[in-house]
Amino acid sequence: MLDMLRDLRQPKVAVMLALGFSSGLPFLLTANTFGYWLRDAGTSLLAIGFISWVGFAYAFKVYWSPFVDRLRLPILGRLGQRRAWMLLCQLLVMIGLVGMAIVGTDGGLFAIGMFALLTAFASATQDIAIDAWRIEAAGGEDEVGLMTSASQLGYRIALLVTDALVIAMAARLGWSLSYVAMAVLMAIGIVATLFATEPARADVALASKPSLWTLRGLADAAIGPFIDFFSKHKTAGIVMLLMVALYRLPDFVMGPMYNPFYHDLGLSKDTVAFVRGTFGLVAVFAGIAAYGVSVVRLGMMPTLIIGLVLEGLGTAAFALLSFHPEPNLFAAVMALDFFAQAYAGVALVTYMSSLTSIGYTATQYALLSSTYALLGKFLKGFSGAAVEALTPAHGLLGAYATAFVATGLLAIPPLILLALLWRMQLRSTVRV
Repeated sequence: MLDMLRDLRQPKVAVMLALGFSSGLPFLLTANTFGYWLRDAGTSLLAIGFISWVGFAYAFKVYWSPFVDRLRLPILGRLGQRRAWMLLCQLLVMIGLVGMAIVGTDGGLFAIGMFALLTAFASATQDIAIDAWRIEAAGGEDEVGLMTSASQLGYRIALLVTDALVIAMAARLGWSLSYVAMAVLMAIGIVATLFATEPARADVALASKPSLWTLRGLADAAIGPFIDFFSKHKTAGIVMLLMVALYRLPDFVMGPMYNPFYHDLGLSKDTVAFVRGTFGLVAVFAGIAAYGVSVVRLGMMPTLIIGLVLEGLGTAAFALLSFHPEPNLFAAVMALDFFAQAYAGVALVTYMSSLTSIGYTATQYALLSSTYALLGKFLKGFSGAAVEALTPAHGLLGAYATAFVATGLLAIPPLILLALLWRMQLRSTVRV
């Protein structure tokens, strides 16, 4: 973490920080924060849960990632493969956010939902290009870790802005103006894209590939990344994908319910914004720093295991607020959750980055990131239905508590898979 902060003087690392911010900014605006807006307007938990499925764009991005990898855009293509796609998507995100602000909840769930879908689709596509640029622009494994830390810090700061600042703004200016302000902040990503340098080694690798408009080129773009991945990792590749698919479930499944939960606890927008912007920010820095120490001292596999345990505890801890909705406890639980998400998030991203190959970077990383998003995005759509189903037996707050504890326990299956992967890795090392 300290190395990353010192290296912000390097243009490449500073650009990565800004691109990480651009990547994180739209995420909650079509997810948790969007749910807060809908709950404020009196929308049911059931509807909030199902409309969160616009986030499936992040889970399905692997299907159009070959085009981001290989298709050169007209006019914008002069900027280079990665930068052109980043700029196009950043402009589309701005349009989507402004559209959500103009339509508002008065325009109906379908209309605002369609603009949310546009925002999520453009954001997911932007992530494909940014993740590929991050891996390809790095000069080695150490620099991949450095760039990933910068990316995650920027991403987490954006989550704080859209999870705290926008809520404080909404209390004073209303949700629509707050969303317009977030659209303006996407200019940070646009400036970073214009200052970025296209990775030379990626251009060389892509130039060696057959044309996308030939049968051989289309097959290589669509199938080549997957053949390369499984030929490199063999049987372990299947276990890797399963582990990645389950790793972030404790964070994802109850995602749409967090802000409605705070609303139903009676916590004010100012309280939520203050805690997130202070305790949450410190916890993010601490989580990324703790990851850096852990991965150096313990290695990647133990670090991933610690991240999972923290995720499960961080999610389950929210159940305490159902019985003691006090500001001090809220701050402690929020700090633990932000620490766990930062630690586990950068650990998983670094691990997935290490599994990709130059020439197939965008598609292979999209495969991995789509895998970890798919199940979580699907299950979180039922989060509102689960809370409402539990309410008659446990009361509303008791239903929230039960759901948070159950979600925290979802850390157990990926823990078992991680132990299996670690064992396979040790056997492979012994053979070598």
